[in-house]
Amino acid sequence: MDETRQSPEHFLKEIEKEKQNLNRGHLKIFFGYAAGVGKTYAMLKAAHSVKRHGIDVVAGYIEPHARPQTSALVNGLECLPNLVSEYNGITLSEFNLDAALARHPQLILVDELVHTNAPVCRHTKRYQDIEELLNAGIDVYTTVNVQHIESLNDTVTSITGIMVHERIPDSVFDNASQVELVDIEPQELIERLQAGKVYNPTQAERATENFFTVENLTALREIALRRCADRVNLLTETVRTKSHSDYHTDEHILVCLSSSPSNAKIIRTAARMANTFKGAFTALFVETPDYQVMSEEDVKRLRSNMRLAEQLGAKIETVYGEDVSYQIAEFARLSGVSKIVIGRSSATRKSIFSKPTLTEKLIANAPNLDVHIIPDAGGKNAAYRAKKREEKAKVYFRYPIF
Repeated sequence: MDETRQSPEHFLKEIEKEKQNLNRGHLKIFFGYAAGVGKTYAMLKAAHSVKRHGIDVVAGYIEPHARPQTSALVNGLECLPNLVSEYNGITLSEFNLDAALARHPQLILVDELVHTNAPVCRHTKRYQDIEELLNAGIDVYTTVNVQHIESLNDTVTSITGIMVHERIPDSVFDNASQVELVDIEPQELIERLQAGKVYNPTQAERATENFFTVENLTALREIALRRCADRVNLLTETVRTKSHSDYHTDEHILVCLSSSPSNAKIIRTAARMANTFKGAFTALFVETPDYQVMSEEDVKRLRSNMRLAEQLGAKIETVYGEDVSYQIAEFARLSGVSKIVIGRSSATRKSIFSKPTLTEKLIANAPNLDVHIIPDAGGKNAAYRAKKREEKAKVYFRYPIF
């Protein structure tokens, strides 16, 4: 019997999925490497173009700009009223999702995909609003910059020195029907900034001193170009998978979960590896007896890291035992893992007389595995490790000795 032959239930599910996709709206993202490259301008120009071809277009939300050329392009488009609310004494204007659903145009423009909504809104994030529009059969145009993609957060931070807090899951970007890269030379962008076409003079001066340097912009541009190429490769592999249902690679990436502040960086690195190798991705937590005495802060951080891994496409697994390295190695052996991604804090031995590190024990337990060691996030993680040593000392002396 042919083991690759699919069951009737599988084909029924695929047919149902195709039906849903036929009724679903299409998402087009205008993608850039920094503010001022012209994403909103390009989106508005494209909207006018399709409107001339008879498409019913509505501007759902356009970020207020002090850029005359961009603002002028809003003219001639029907604009939905914003959802206005008061929060902590501040008047906030948000995208009005219910008004958009009631109007139900063929195409709606919703700027700033990464935006975090005010508490009065139904969803926390704007990309969730857009998901509801797509499910309602409405096509959407939106905008986003490369630094807001979740898996690239640590890479961007290492280049710019700035941690971007508003981010979208990679799946939102990868599942878009179309991504249009809006690209200009970094030097041209700096000239636009200095001419007051991006920010006001005070903001522009501050930006050129910090974020908007030729080096930063060149690096961000390269990352944006590479991310678009990765998306094309992913689409190609999806087509191959559909035509050859048994297609897969032998790579299986395993990342180890913990409550460490640097664990989020390690998870993102592992996710990029899994995406690059087109392999399976698993996030493993080894629950030891120490879990019962973890602080509330550590438990909260661990859960946050688990959510991040799941958001980036990992299958979450938990095993139990005191010997962490053995549990990881045994899970890897039974699950066909090919590469393990772990933090550097687990790999540093203080002296030749110290006990073997987790990484050394892991390599001893599983000599055929590739173990990738990722640098820690600096001082923050060092402070965390010092705190852990202090807590262990407290636990050691918790009970009286008779």
